Amino acid sequence: MAHKNLEELIEVVRILRSENGCPWDKEQTHTSLRPNMIEEAYEAVDAIDEKDANHLREELGDVLLQVLLHSQIADERGEFTLEDVAKELKDKLIHRHPHVFGNTKVNSADDVMINWDKLKQEEKTDRKSQMDGISKAQSALMSAQKISKRAVKVGFEWDKRETLKDCIMSEFKEFDEACDENDLSHMEEEMGDIFFAIVNLARWHKLDAEQCLLTANKKFMKRFRKMEELAEKPLTEYSFEEFDKLWKKAKKST
Repeated sequence: MAHKNLEELIEVVRILRSENGCPWDKEQTHTSLRPNMIEEAYEAVDAIDEKDANHLREELGDVLLQVLLHSQIADERGEFTLEDVAKELKDKLIHRHPHVFGNTKVNSADDVMINWDKLKQEEKTDRKSQMDGISKAQSALMSAQKISKRAVKVGFEWDKRETLKDCIMSEFKEFDEACDENDLSHMEEEMGDIFFAIVNLARWHKLDAEQCLLTANKKFMKRFRKMEELAEKPLTEYSFEEFDKLWKKAKKST
């Protein structure tokens, strides 16, 4: 049987949630499992970044478990079944790929995305604004980039990169003014504007802002660990000048 293990896995999850199943699994709800869905997705992304196929296989299994658990919980409540989930996804994929399952002609991946957005708008008739449908649970950085892209779709865009860079510098000036006022609420607002403007700069250059920051985080951690290795005394005893020299030394060796 082609999908024997998948069918057995579905049955295992059903048993875990049954009367004689696991106490932990039985008490889970959509809400209680919410953090797990996010955590497992991030761990799968880590495995992708590591280019480790074995690790990715394991983490995709953990992501699949979340789908199965949520579907089983919904089934028990009479909301929907795993079969409903699969059918809705199948129908969506067929509808949004008319160049594969229909007669639509495309010349590039860009054409595919244009058609995808058009078909998505036709499906989501309840959405009145470009800002509707943006996830409130994803990271603020990812949300900012999606918000920016949605605005650009209707032509709300800077005329040139220099104008965008001027906007970023003006946001730094406004933040400095908020600092001078010692107004924490105003400072927070202006810092947010700086982040949002910089995300737009990344989007302008077709860069993924989330990936840019993830790369920077990894680079910083790598260099900081090297500093710890090179340190000749506890870091808490270093002066600013000593830290600066140590950082430059770590930077050269990483």
